[in-house]
Amino acid sequence: MVDAVSDKSTSPHQAESTRLARAITPRTDRHPDESGIHPLGDGLDAFAARYLLLSMAEESIDVQYYIWQNDMSGRLLFSALLEAAQRGVRVRMLLDDNNTMGLDETLCELNRHPNIQIRLFNPFSFRFLRALGYLTDFARLNRRMHNKSFTVDGVVTIVGGRNIGDEYFGTGDEPLFSDLDVLAVGPVVREVTQDFERYWQSRAVSPLNAVIDPNPDDPQAAVRLPEAWRDSIQVQHYLQRLKASSYVAQLESGKLTLVWAQARLLSDDPRKGLGKAKTSTLLPQRLLEVIGRPQQQFDIISAYFVPTRAGVAQLLSLVRSGVEIAILTNSLAANDVSVVHAGYAKWRKKLLRHGIRLYEMKPQNDNREAPHDRGLTGNSGSSLHAKTFSVDNQQVFIGSFNFDPRSAVLNTEMGFVIKSETLATSVHQRFVEQMRSRAWALRLDKWGRVNWVEYPGEPEEIVHKHEPRTRFMQRLLVRLVWRLPVEWLL
Repeated sequence: MVDAVSDKSTSPHQAESTRLARAITPRTDRHPDESGIHPLGDGLDAFAARYLLLSMAEESIDVQYYIWQNDMSGRLLFSALLEAAQRGVRVRMLLDDNNTMGLDETLCELNRHPNIQIRLFNPFSFRFLRALGYLTDFARLNRRMHNKSFTVDGVVTIVGGRNIGDEYFGTGDEPLFSDLDVLAVGPVVREVTQDFERYWQSRAVSPLNAVIDPNPDDPQAAVRLPEAWRDSIQVQHYLQRLKASSYVAQLESGKLTLVWAQARLLSDDPRKGLGKAKTSTLLPQRLLEVIGRPQQQFDIISAYFVPTRAGVAQLLSLVRSGVEIAILTNSLAANDVSVVHAGYAKWRKKLLRHGIRLYEMKPQNDNREAPHDRGLTGNSGSSLHAKTFSVDNQQVFIGSFNFDPRSAVLNTEMGFVIKSETLATSVHQRFVEQMRSRAWALRLDKWGRVNWVEYPGEPEEIVHKHEPRTRFMQRLLVRLVWRLPVEWLL
C-alpha cells in the first residue's frame, strides 16, 4: 500500500492502530531516514488516491486547498469527508476563501457536524459582492493561500499542483489539465501535519462560523448534503471507472510502487498572507538554499512563468556558467489570463537569444468551453497546471509554486524537494514527452522574430509566424499589458 508517520494530534500508539498505519509501517520501518514517494500524473489515479484514502481514514483528515469546486469530483469528496466524520474521524478543512463562491451553504452544513471543522484563509467580509472587498481591503485580499495538501491519519499525504475539481481529475466533460501530485509516506508526512497545524492556528485564518452566520432552521437535525446528483449516469460511470482502476487495487493490497528518497517540505510562513513574513522565509530564497545552484541542467514546468528582470538575469547567469535550461509553460491559446501571459511574452526573445529553450503547451480542450477565468489571483483555465522543476537530474521540486511574482511574494506556497535521480529523471522524461507531442517549440527566425514550431512527423515541421490559435485582439492585449507596470501583480 503506502507508508508514513503520525500527526501532532495523533499519538504513536493511535497511529499504529489504524488500518493505514498497519499497512504502511512495515515499509517505512525498512527506510527510517527516507520517505516513500509515488507520483500521481494520471487524473483518475489522483482522484482514486484521495477517494480511497478517505474511505480508509480512522483517526484524522486534514485538507488544505486553494480551490474546491462544487462539481462532481468536489461533491464526491465532500460526501466522503462527511461519511468519514460520521464514522468518528476528525476532519479539518482549510480553504482559501477566494474560490468558495457558491459554497457557503454546503460548507455551513458540513461545519455543523461535531467532527468537522472548517476555516477560511483571508476571508471576504462581503459574501455576495466580493469585489467590494477589494475596494476596501485590497492589500490583504490580494494575498491568497495557494497551498494544496491532503493528509489522512497522519500517515499518508498528497501534495502537489492539483486543486479539487473535475478539470484536475479528468472527471465529466471538463478538459483535463496536465498536472502532477505525489503521494508520500514516511518522515516527510510529519512535516506536512506540522505545517498544516501552523496554518490552522494562523492569524490569517478564521473559523467558518466567524465569517458566515449558519443560522440553521433546526440545529439538532442530522447533517445532510444533496444526494440526488449521485444517481446520474455520469457519476455512476465514473464510480465504475474507479472500481476498475488497477491503481485502487495496488493501493489497497500494499503493492503500490514507492521511490524511497530523502524528501523535505518547503512551505511559506502563513504570515505571508498578511504581508508580515520575513523575506528570508519566502519560498524562492529557501529553494535556493536547499537545492543550491544548478550545475548542468535545469528543467522548469510551470503553468504561469513570469520571470521578471531579476529572474531573467539569474537564468542568463546560469546559461553563462554552462547550464542547459528548458522551460515549458502555457501558450497564449492555452492560458485564459492574457495579462499573466504578457509578463512572460515580453522576455521570450531575450531568453531565446541566449540559448534557453522555450516550449509552450497547446490548448487541450479542443472545442469544449474553456474553464472560467479566476482573475489576477489565479485561475484554472490553462491546459498545463503542473508546477515542478528538476535540477541536474538529481533533485526535483513538486508543489504549488509557479515561477511568477505572485507565487514569490504574494501567495503562500508549498512543495516537496526530493533528492532522487529516479524521480528527477522521470520528470525530465515527462518534460521531453510533453514538449514533443503537446507543445510548440519556440525559435527565432533570421529576422529575430519568434516562430512557433510543431512536428507532426519527422522530418516535417509546421512553422507559425504568430501565436497559434489566437486572435489578433488577444495578441494586441498582451503587447499592451507588457508595457504596463503591473508585473508584480502577475
